[in-house]
Amino acid sequence: MGIRLAKAGVVVEETRLSHRAYAPEIAQVMLRRQQAEAVIAARQKIVHGAVSMVDMALKEITEKNVVQLEDERKASMVSNLMAVLCSESGVHPVVSTGTLYS
Repeated sequence: MGIRLAKAGVVVEETRLSHRAYAPEIAQVMLRRQQAEAVIAARQKIVHGAVSMVDMALKEITEKNVVQLEDERKASMVSNLMAVLCSESGVHPVVSTGTLYS
């Protein structure tokens, strides 16, 4: 393009982009990709926070000797806490009416 301008005797000293637009189908794909990346980043933070909270809970239960938990019970507690902390919907508590080991 510069050669054609020079032939016409035009000298371009400066250019600036004032507007940049993508074709609608490309813009839509780019938006979906940005949204997906944002969701992934948010979930990573949620999981990191949940793991930290579960770790803290287990340490405090052990240090304060609140209750002695077998590995199977710890795994169950970790699973429940992770589900509650990472859930996108409200939590619905379940009250057990049986013994701890039934």
